[in-house]
Amino acid sequence: MTRFRFKLTLTILGLISLVMVLMGVFFAKVLERSYLETLQELLWRESRFIAETINDNRVLMDKAQLAQKLRQFSPADDVRVTIIDQDGSVRYDSESNPDGMENHAHRPEFAAALQGEMGSSRRYSHTLGFDMLYVAVPVSYHGEVIGSVRSSMSMEEISTTIHRMWYSLLTGLFITLVVGSLVVSKISSNISRPIEEITRVAKAITQRQFESRVKLRAKDEIGQLAGAINFMASSLEQQMYEISENQQRLTGVLTNMTSGVIFVSENRRIMLVNPAVEKLLGTSHAELIGKLHIEAGKSFGLSQYIDRCIDLGEKFREEVHIYYPQERILDVSFAPYINYKGEAKGVVAVLHDITEIRRLEKLRSNFVANVSHELRTPITSIKGFTETLLDGAMHDEEICRNFLQIIYDESERLNRMIRDTLDLSRIEMKKIPLTLEHLHVNTLIADLIALVQEQASKKQLTILFDEAADMWMVTDRDSLHQILLNLVSNAIAYTPEGGKIAMEISQDQAGTTIRVSDTGIGIPEKDLGRIFERFYRVDKARTRDSGGTGLGLAIVKHLVDNLQGHIKVESQEGKGTTFTLFFSAK
Repeated sequence: MTRFRFKLTLTILGLISLVMVLMGVFFAKVLERSYLETLQELLWRESRFIAETINDNRVLMDKAQLAQKLRQFSPADDVRVTIIDQDGSVRYDSESNPDGMENHAHRPEFAAALQGEMGSSRRYSHTLGFDMLYVAVPVSYHGEVIGSVRSSMSMEEISTTIHRMWYSLLTGLFITLVVGSLVVSKISSNISRPIEEITRVAKAITQRQFESRVKLRAKDEIGQLAGAINFMASSLEQQMYEISENQQRLTGVLTNMTSGVIFVSENRRIMLVNPAVEKLLGTSHAELIGKLHIEAGKSFGLSQYIDRCIDLGEKFREEVHIYYPQERILDVSFAPYINYKGEAKGVVAVLHDITEIRRLEKLRSNFVANVSHELRTPITSIKGFTETLLDGAMHDEEICRNFLQIIYDESERLNRMIRDTLDLSRIEMKKIPLTLEHLHVNTLIADLIALVQEQASKKQLTILFDEAADMWMVTDRDSLHQILLNLVSNAIAYTPEGGKIAMEISQDQAGTTIRVSDTGIGIPEKDLGRIFERFYRVDKARTRDSGGTGLGLAIVKHLVDNLQGHIKVESQEGKGTTFTLFFSAK
């Protein structure tokens, strides 16, 4: 902006100088013309008067008489008078000897006088050595021009006067430029400073400093411009704040959405993804943005539907299977992106992971089928023995008692199955409240062993546990009791007579580890991954004989998860099984 101020100052000073020079030239020309006209008028009168006095050919030809007659006149001291005959010869000159002067026949003023007119000319005089003004008038005798009277005067005084005027003009110009520089500099500063301030604020706005304002109180056009800039800055600040807020909200929504969002432009390149998409597709944000969707998505089905949406511009919903980084089932909504002109400029795809939903639906379906199957067995037994009793077997007391015992046992089994199903449902829905307490684990296990001792004694099983250990942990007593009871009950059920069951507990800084081992029939390796599923049995016939419901280990798994622990199983067929529970330190 300093350059603008400098240029503005030079421009104003240049205009002032130009105006002063032009005015000086004009006034000099006017003064010179006026002076010349006055001088020319004076010389004409002088010459005319002399011409009327000597209008006799005899006087003109007699130099002595002519000189004597002209001495009678007293022209101004600075006026030079020259008498020229019609041949151009000088007959008299008031300042020089006429005999030594050249012929004046070719002088313009003389030529004009011979034509009977007044002749005037301005030129340098070689005789006198400076500019002269010449005025010649004809001398007539009986209507015939016989010569000319020429009066002349030096232009030195005029030149000196003009030179003085130019000196005064240049002096005034210099003083004007000095004073004008200060004044114009102040004026330029007053003009440029608001512009500099406006420029500063405009640059600040381009750098997103929307709080910047122009501090001017002027009421002129620049003040109005400053007000407009301030209003624009305020408006932009508000708009950018709203845009930033909306962007933050959108970013927050997209970031925290469990569903994936993909925006694909009309040229089929991915322009936006949220973190959920990175997790679903197993690809980072940097590897997706700007890439073709068929290249980055790694799912032919998904890419096929995106192309379909771009080509048709229709909204639809499809279920898509992807196999990388792991197999998933996605419910995807495809919708064209329409800009403000109503043109389709891309596709927005929203991905919902329904893998768990489909898995739960399958589990629910299997659960209903398994429950129906499991309930049908005891109900069929109860119905069959009841029909047998009604057909007449009830009259035989011994048969009747046996049948009623069977009906009672099946009813108990049916009751346990329903109870376990309800317990499992409540555990899965986390409707069983946890009451955490500082629990002495040795005492709990000792009480548990005492509870199942009679059942173990019937099969001559030995339960081993080191009661001398002193272990404490923070947990829910009822949940831990039910977990260990189910594991010990399973161990008793699947361990042959004379076998052993061992319970161990250990602690370190990480947490508490509990192991339940047996020398039972073991679990085949192919079944280890499914033993925690509902109603899954390794040996169904043996399970039913033992009175099991097939839900015990499913309950154990969910209770361990509720206590934020984890369970691991190791088994070999014919050698036994070990369940390991780990609970981190609270």
